[in-house]
Amino acid sequence: MTQKELHNQRLVREAQAAVLRMHTRRHFIKESAMGLGALAIGSLLGGCMGKSGNNVTSGVEFDPARPLLPKAPPFAGRAKSVIYLHMAGAPSQLELFDYKPELMKMDGQDCPPSLLAGKQFAFITGVPKMLGPQAKFSQHGQSGAWISEHLPHFSTLADEVCFLKAVKTDQFNHAPAQLLMHTGSARLGRPSMGSWVTYGLGTENQNLPGYVVLTSGGNFPDAGKSVWGSGFLPSVYQGVQCRSEGDPVLFINNPDGMSRDLRKASIDAINEANQQEYTTYQDPEILSRISQYEMAFRMQITAPEVMNINDEPAYIHEMYGTKPGKATFANNALLARKLVEKGVRYVQLFDWGWDAHGDNESNSLNIGIINKYRSIDKAMTALLLDLKQRGLLEETLVVWGGEFGRTPMMENRNGLQNPFKGRDHHTEAFTIWMAGGGVKKGFSYGETDEIGYYATSGSVEAFDIQATILDRLGFDHETFTYPFQGRPFRLTDVGGRVINEILA
Repeated sequence: MTQKELHNQRLVREAQAAVLRMHTRRHFIKESAMGLGALAIGSLLGGCMGKSGNNVTSGVEFDPARPLLPKAPPFAGRAKSVIYLHMAGAPSQLELFDYKPELMKMDGQDCPPSLLAGKQFAFITGVPKMLGPQAKFSQHGQSGAWISEHLPHFSTLADEVCFLKAVKTDQFNHAPAQLLMHTGSARLGRPSMGSWVTYGLGTENQNLPGYVVLTSGGNFPDAGKSVWGSGFLPSVYQGVQCRSEGDPVLFINNPDGMSRDLRKASIDAINEANQQEYTTYQDPEILSRISQYEMAFRMQITAPEVMNINDEPAYIHEMYGTKPGKATFANNALLARKLVEKGVRYVQLFDWGWDAHGDNESNSLNIGIINKYRSIDKAMTALLLDLKQRGLLEETLVVWGGEFGRTPMMENRNGLQNPFKGRDHHTEAFTIWMAGGGVKKGFSYGETDEIGYYATSGSVEAFDIQATILDRLGFDHETFTYPFQGRPFRLTDVGGRVINEILA
C-alpha cells in the first residue's frame, strides 16, 4: 500500500473517531442551550409548518432527508422541465424581433425631448440621435412573424415560437434586473426560479442535480451566482454550476490514492457526524447537507457521462455547431437537451456579452454584436428541433430573453455622439420568446409603438412571466409559498398574473 493510500485511510479513521468525541462536557452544554432555543422557536413557528416541517400553505411535501425525490405538482402541468436561455447584458429587440420601419425614417434625427423627460438611462446625456434598425427584417412562417436577417436559422421555426413583444421592467441596471427576472426581487437573498421549481417538483434523476447552470461568453452574469442561489430555501435547491469544458464539476474525480470504496467510507463517516448533529438540533439544513454529500458521490459516476458531448453523432454536432472541449453557447445548448432528457428539472444557460453600448467594435450593433447573433442562432434553433424530434418539446418549456431592452435612440456620453452604434438600457419594452411546454405556437402577444419605445398592448412584467412558467409546471404562483421570517414568501412576491393569452 502506498504512502498516499495510507494517509487517506488515516484521514477516514480520524473522521470516524471524531464522531465518538462529539459528546464532551462542553458540547453537552452547547447542545442543551441550542436544544431549548430550538424548542422555543419551533413553538413560535408551529402555525406555519406541518408536523414534519412541511410547508402547509404551498401543498409541497418536503422531506428534508430526501429533498430531491420527484413530487407531483398540485395540478396537472403541461411541462415537466424548463430550459431558460438568458442573454446576459440584454439583446436589442429592435435588431431581432420588433420590426419598426418608422424608426428607420427617423434615423439620425434628434431625439424628441418627450422621450427623455423623467426617464433614467445608464449612459444617455444631452440630446441623442435616433437610431434606425441595424438589420433587415422579413416575415416568416404562416404566422408571418417579423424576424431579422441576423437569425436565418431561427426564422425557420417562426411557427413553433410564442413571442412576448411588450415585456417591461422597473430595473435599468444589469444586476438588479437579472435578479428581478430570476428571483422575483431586485435585491439579494431571494431563491431563484430554478430553486423554487426543484423545491416544488424534485427531480426525476436522483444521480443528477435537479437544477443545473451552464455559462458561456467568458464571464458570469452581472448579478453573479446569486441568480441561481437558493436564498432562504434549503441549500440543496441551489443551482449546480457545471462546465462544458474539462471536468463537468470541479473535484469530481477522486485524488490519487483515493479509491471509490475509500471515498464512500469517508462520506459515511462525515454523514454519521451530520446525522448526530441533526438528532441534536433538528435542523433540516443538516439533512440537506447529508443529501448533498450522497448526491456528489453518485454524480461521480453519472455526471461525466451525461456532460460528455463527444459521443454525440456527427449530424448533431453539425446541427448545433458545437466545438467539444470549449465553453460555448452551442455546447451548452446541446448539454441542456441531454440534461432534460436524463430527468433534470431546470437547466439555466447564461450567455454573457450582450451589452450593446457601442463602446468599441466588440459591442457595436453593426460589428461586434452580429457575432453574438451568429453564435446563438444555429444552436438555439437546433435545441428546439432536437427536443421536438425526440418528443421532448411538448413537456419542456424553453424560454429566451434578457433582463431589459434597448432604446430606439443612439447612446451618447457627456453630450458627445458615440463613434460606434450602440443603444442604452431600456425598461419600457423588450421581447422574450417561449416554445413548447403548453404555450401557443406561431403566436405573438403584445405590441409596442411605432418606434418600439412604449408598450401599446399586452404589457407584461417579470412576475407575469414567472407566474406563467410556474403555471405550465402545475403550480398556482399565489399559493406556492415557503415560510420565512414569520410569513409565507412566494416567487412572485405580491404581484404577477398568468398570461393566459399565450397558453395552448
